[in-house]
Amino acid sequence: MAHLFCGADLAMPMRKQTGFTLIELIVVMVVTGIIAANIVVFFKPAFDIYIAVGRRAQLTDIADTAMRRMSRDIHLAVPNSIRSPNAQCVELVPTSAGGRYRMQADTVWDGANPGAPSAWFDGTSAVSALDLLTPLSTTPAAGDWLVIDNQETNDVYAGTNRAAIQNVAAPPDASLGYSRIGLTAATQFPGGYSGGRFVVVSNAQKAVFYVCAGTGLDGAGSGTGTLYRFANYGFNAATPAACPVPVVAGPTPTPVLATKLKTCSFIYSPTQGETQQSGFVWMNLEIVDQGERIALVLGTHVDNVP
Repeated sequence: MAHLFCGADLAMPMRKQTGFTLIELIVVMVVTGIIAANIVVFFKPAFDIYIAVGRRAQLTDIADTAMRRMSRDIHLAVPNSIRSPNAQCVELVPTSAGGRYRMQADTVWDGANPGAPSAWFDGTSAVSALDLLTPLSTTPAAGDWLVIDNQETNDVYAGTNRAAIQNVAAPPDASLGYSRIGLTAATQFPGGYSGGRFVVVSNAQKAVFYVCAGTGLDGAGSGTGTLYRFANYGFNAATPAACPVPVVAGPTPTPVLATKLKTCSFIYSPTQGETQQSGFVWMNLEIVDQGERIALVLGTHVDNVP
């Protein structure tokens, strides 16, 4: 018997295999591991350096900002107002304006206007107003303080040469000065002073205390200290025996100027210079964060000529 076969059945195509073999997968895994190891070896140090540089830049910015703020207050301090109970804190009275006042009568004005008010002060009597011979950089607000002749450190704190300002107005005549400061009460400022200079202290700030607290290093290699800036607490008549204690919680915590401090100190010398009319404040801040360290030391001169 004869059999017939279809040509199509004899030409059936073979199936093509797809995917990876186990050996190919192992080779890929080995090569990937080698590449990853090289990336870790060569690129991780560079990445760590990048993170460290960023952290140091941040620490430098914090320390620099704190130093600039303290230096500004020191430069603007009332002459001879800096007090330092110990190396962990320093107190001062920043000013907001200053200049010269009229110390003698205006012969032309007073001669032509007998009995008219003339606001001048020569140290012999109490005054309720003063004519200013220099323009004010910042106009005082009612309640701010006028300070004259602060030669003893505690005088401005005790108020023996300080008077509250009532208003600032134009004098009766332009020849008398730029402006006239009225006081809330007639005040006898220290006699015998021939400098004719005054400064203004903001009542919204008054005295200022910079305090370092809790300095040291924790187990993670970060500083534990904090730099605080006290303000608007008034005037302490006597030099404080110790640094004030910061308020870290509650509705009005003490403002923080810098954190993560390992060391922090202030050294004040009032006798720098041959004439002993200038002081010098030495400030030292060391901030540490997870082993990264930045230390700044800054010296600021103080004009102690009243």
